[in-house]
Amino acid sequence: MGRLSAAAVTMECVSTTSLTTSLPVPAHAALLREALLAADFTADGLLDLLGAPAYAALARSETVPALRATRGDSPLETLVRLFLLQEAVEPARAAAALPLDEALADGWAVREDDAVRATVDVRPYGGPDGEDWFIVSDLGCAVGGAGGIGRKDEGVVLGVGGASTTLAGITVRTPVAAALDLGTGSGIQALHAARHATLVTATDLNPRALDFTRLTLALSGAREAELLEGSLYDPVDGDTYDLIVSNPPFVISPGAGLTYRDGGMSGDDLCRTLVRQAGERLNDGGYAQFLANWQHVEGEDWQDRLRSWVPRGCDAWIVQREVQDVTQYAELWLRDSGDHRGDPEAYRAAYDRWLDSFEESGTRAIGFGWITLRRDPTVAAGTAEPSIVVEEWPHPVEQPLGPYVRAHFERQDYLRTHDDAALLEDSFTLAPEVVQEQVGLPGAEDPEHVVLRQNRGMRRATRVDHVGAGFAGVCDGTLSAGRILDAIAQLMGEDPVLLRDRTPQSIRLLVEEGFLVPESLLPAEGEE
Repeated sequence: MGRLSAAAVTMECVSTTSLTTSLPVPAHAALLREALLAADFTADGLLDLLGAPAYAALARSETVPALRATRGDSPLETLVRLFLLQEAVEPARAAAALPLDEALADGWAVREDDAVRATVDVRPYGGPDGEDWFIVSDLGCAVGGAGGIGRKDEGVVLGVGGASTTLAGITVRTPVAAALDLGTGSGIQALHAARHATLVTATDLNPRALDFTRLTLALSGAREAELLEGSLYDPVDGDTYDLIVSNPPFVISPGAGLTYRDGGMSGDDLCRTLVRQAGERLNDGGYAQFLANWQHVEGEDWQDRLRSWVPRGCDAWIVQREVQDVTQYAELWLRDSGDHRGDPEAYRAAYDRWLDSFEESGTRAIGFGWITLRRDPTVAAGTAEPSIVVEEWPHPVEQPLGPYVRAHFERQDYLRTHDDAALLEDSFTLAPEVVQEQVGLPGAEDPEHVVLRQNRGMRRATRVDHVGAGFAGVCDGTLSAGRILDAIAQLMGEDPVLLRDRTPQSIRLLVEEGFLVPESLLPAEGEE
């Protein structure tokens, strides 16, 4: 979790079902939820029942270990076989595990040949504060599977994968009046937003996805959301929000494709459009957070390409987590749709179409990553320059990153309102997760260089000189930066004026990357 990668966004359906089947209704969702919890059909309960190896295998869509672990007749084993493994169970076993009459009446299950089968995939999902939630999706379309979804039903609704959990983890979680989950799918982002937003609006081009979101919210015991059908921002034209989140159909494919993954626009136009149009739909101080793919085009700097997406009035932090060449990218999504399992000639023809499309557009690679916008009223009014940070960070991070995303923008605000003189008058505290490493030959009197490393959040590391290391080590909020530099100058026999002149840029970098925290940005006592 925490990295948007090619592997993380692939999913596999371990069974197929007709999309013409009626979806369940949430009439008795509270009763069904009560039965699931009573049987300990939760994330923790599954881990205890299956054991770590079988639990991990299930996340890879490998069901044999889980089948072996559910040979008994307890309610939990019955529910695992019914909803996770799509196995038929005897009616008596089903009745002992859930309110069968209500489940049949509402469409969660059906009778077939004196057996009971589930009509949807129901997956336990642990909320950030230990909540027991359930994600409802099409049968078998849940986490994992390197082989891809393997089907081409346009209306299929997937469960939770690595991309979904990445977006949930990076989202800024503060109390807001209105949140928008654009392209809701099975409703995982709307479910998270319901914890801290007074009103949640969820949209999707696929009406089945809205039905699944309604089921996910109801079965998880969450408040209802406003559910609107339509493309991009069309369903909410004119409305504004404090938070916009979207895990959109960002795959860059040749021509129209699958609703759940292909945007139907040329190249990365869908992601660009989402980002460009977000600014006018954000309230002051509001955040818009997206997962996205973008083209690396011959003769164009990819960072400049993304900077051009940022709407007026917004600050931005854009992080590229991975890059794939066009052959890797084509193969990934051809596997996802199952083309590699069909006729070899048809597969080669499809592969050619992907490469032809990339060649025509001059695309040499595809970037994966996340984009965060924040609407700043001073930037919108033209009284402050926007902060637009575009960087590549393929290294491991620690989720949830939402608090670190918010802190990034707070630090940007601080830096653009403090010139060098103000910086030296202020005091700083070394972030609590930062450690110092000294690198050099064994036995050497002095290290070759010193590295400051974060053990939380983005887990950045930066090399500093002896002045920087000494400065950071003394920062505990009690002395101003200028006074610390004066003391260092005296110890090193340097001119304090020259040291004050050359050091502010280094301090700015340490603040920008979160190694040093200005006293004004430290949380108040009792806050996190």
